[in-house]
Amino acid sequence: QVQVVESGGGLVQAGESLRLSCVVYGREISRYHMGWYRYRNLVATSTRSGDTNYAESVKGRFTISRDNAKNAVYLDMTSLRPEDSDTYYCNGVVLGFDGDYFPWGQGTQVTVSS
Repeated sequence: QVQVVESGGGLVQAGESLRLSCVVYGREISRYHMGWYRYRNLVATSTRSGDTNYAESVKGRFTISRDNAKNAVYLDMTSLRPEDSDTYYCNGVVLGFDGDYFPWGQGTQVTVSS
């Protein structure tokens, strides 16, 4: 059974930083493109080959990374803005016809106060 567990969210002030973590159980993430979503909108991608890609709204502020040995994906968020407030989810990413999704986890809430 596949399970995705996100953590690390919280309440911060504008300009502060947070690190989100995600662990996937039941699959080896080394075989998958992985990403972080704001609700269901993809904001950061880490491909199986190690490339990264970001939505324009977070480029230069957020960094996605992965530790395949731990089956973990991280999102380092800096210079947070109130508009970054949302529930963040970790999941697979489908690029063209390559990739797959997992059952959605519970997400982790990020709230940025002005």
